[in-house]
Amino acid sequence: MYSAWEADVQSTIMHRTMGVAHGTQKKRELIIDEPFDFVCINYDGVGIVREAIANGNFDLIIIDEANAYKSPSTARWKTLAKIVKPETRLWLMTGTPAAQSPVDAYGLAKLVSPERVPKFSGAWRDKVMTQVTRFKWVPRSSAKDLVFKALQPAIRFAKNDCLDLPQVMYQTREVPLTPQATKYYKTLKDQLLFETGGEMVSAVNAASGLTKLLQISGGAVYTDKREVIEFDVKPRLAALNEVIDETNEKILIFVPFRHTIELVNRHLVKQGYGCEIINGDVSANERRNIFNKFQNFDDPRVLIIQPQSASHGVTLTKADTVIFWSPVSSVEAYLQCIARIDRVGQKNKMTVVHLQGSEVERKMYAMLQGKVDAHSNLVDLYREVIA
Repeated sequence: MYSAWEADVQSTIMHRTMGVAHGTQKKRELIIDEPFDFVCINYDGVGIVREAIANGNFDLIIIDEANAYKSPSTARWKTLAKIVKPETRLWLMTGTPAAQSPVDAYGLAKLVSPERVPKFSGAWRDKVMTQVTRFKWVPRSSAKDLVFKALQPAIRFAKNDCLDLPQVMYQTREVPLTPQATKYYKTLKDQLLFETGGEMVSAVNAASGLTKLLQISGGAVYTDKREVIEFDVKPRLAALNEVIDETNEKILIFVPFRHTIELVNRHLVKQGYGCEIINGDVSANERRNIFNKFQNFDDPRVLIIQPQSASHGVTLTKADTVIFWSPVSSVEAYLQCIARIDRVGQKNKMTVVHLQGSEVERKMYAMLQGKVDAHSNLVDLYREVIA
């Protein structure tokens, strides 16, 4: 809210005023009541001050990263739907309106043009998807056209048409697992195969199994007692050093698992790199200060980021390199992580580096680059990996 929206308003339409409704309920309500031209609030803050927003006489509501409202069954969606009236102007902004599945478009269309979609989500799913097994649905050949029609009126701006940005290069670094990590990876894989035993695998079980394999590949795994076991990942750490040393600019490292973030941070600090961590424990004010220092000062040079904590809306163009320590689990998160540097203000050629050492990582990176979302293919991916 501060580093993206407030900063952009102040730098592009400086004659307008901007208030950020963040903090206690009373503080949010005071900001909303002030005569600002723009008021910015986080998604779930809307529910806290819904009445104040409804009474605020706003003539336009803009939803950034609108795919956060893809599901009408969520409290977040229902809260917004109560605020939006027939006369309300509503702009939904997203580059990925149906990143995981054509079903995702339903919630967006239901807000903007409900007459273009069925009354119930199940009817929309049946319209755009075909059920091939008890647990697997695939898009119909007509799904793309149906989504396009449902999401009208719409304007699409391709980044390449609007911005003259430097080129993005993609690299894959093979970092073999150490004998220790290989042993535990094989043990877990054999255990998963044994537990499957020809029985139907649920998406939940598949996700859990794949997550454990990814954790071992990345160097640290949680036990059933929530204790952390770290593995020897010297080849991956050496590759990380190589990538950092290959650029004179700043670097973003996306690490999906919190316990692995600590491992990576300890190593880089020991190597003498200036680092900061962004995860769910870092407050909004702390994040704002870290992002400001990253963009405007020499230190820190490296940000170690948990993807869900800073993959949206943040401008980090002082970096020219994005490193994925391990693959993320969705195409949307993957694209958004890269978009932190591939945006207005970038002056350097950009590099995206995948570190991989196990079969599950190779398969997931291939899915992400092919824009096939792992969420919709968990069971198939699980069976491929443990086969």
